Formats: sequence, structure tokens, C-alpha cells
Amino acid sequence: MMNKQVRQLLAQYGSLPAALEDLGNDADLYAAGLSSHGSVQLMLALEDTFDVEFPDNLLNRKTFASISAIEAAVNGLVGERDAA
Repeated sequence: MMNKQVRQLLAQYGSLPAALEDLGNDADLYAAGLSSHGSVQLMLALEDTFDVEFPDNLLNRKTFASISAIEAAVNGLVGERDAA
């Protein structure tokens, strides 16, 4: 379910020139055309959608490098939020 939500947000806010359905979960999103502006827009949409806040240590290319990386980061943040 989260994969579908991440893909929808990426399609809406990531401004990728590549078709998302052609991208695997581990595909390099920056190589596919994700810009720094797109990653910021995506981060803000993820924060709103999942009611989380990305800490400074996750604000890097590695966090947004792939759909799998984004899912792992959001899952970790949701887990921290729910444990609090």
C-alpha cells in the first residue's frame, strides 16, 4: 500500500520525465530525472500524507534515491511517530 502512495506522490510532485510504471522500486530516481526541487516537493508531500517530519539526517540524496529508499525512510518515521 505504501509503495502505491509513494509512487502516486512521486508522479504528482517529482516532475519525473520518465514513466513511473517503467521504474523498478530500486531504480535511481535521480538518473530518471528527479531534481533537487522535485525531491523537496516530494518530501513535503510525504510529510503531509504520512504525518511525519523528515529530520536533518534524512535530508540527503540517499533518502530519495529510489522508491525503496523513500519507503524505508517513511516506514521508519511512521514507526517512531507511532511509538511516541
